[in-house]
Amino acid sequence: MKKINGNKKELSPEQREELLRALKARFEKSTNRHKGVEWAKVRAKLEANIEKLWSLNEMERTGGEPDVVGHDKKTGEYIFYDCSAESPKGRRNVCYDREGQEARKAFRPENNAIDMAAAMGIELLTEEQYQELQKLEILIRRRRAG
Repeated sequence: MKKINGNKKELSPEQREELLRALKARFEKSTNRHKGVEWAKVRAKLEANIEKLWSLNEMERTGGEPDVVGHDKKTGEYIFYDCSAESPKGRRNVCYDREGQEARKAFRPENNAIDMAAAMGIELLTEEQYQELQKLEILIRRRRAG
């Protein structure tokens, strides 16, 4: 990983290809999450935005499973959520924010979700987004079982 222009980050060509292979495999495995979305267009958009690619790599590196869940037709952006079934090991035992983290007197976690997301260049899901993801995952499981 290299730093560019101060704090912007970039992956090596090998890291980029490895990440794109993982994202493509997940994309093809879970087509119910993104009906009508073409991988070639997603890949082209990612390759044009190294910062977003780096953020997705951070999600992947910390045990997440980022996948496309939508496409914003106004901005042209593809929307990725971490679709892992449970919180990855490296993202457990954290408080929601710094205030909660600092308020803990005993067994204070080393980190909090807000700061972790900011360091990865991502945003936490809203409660509404989380509920949408849960509904989507339930539909996917039903289709696989049926």
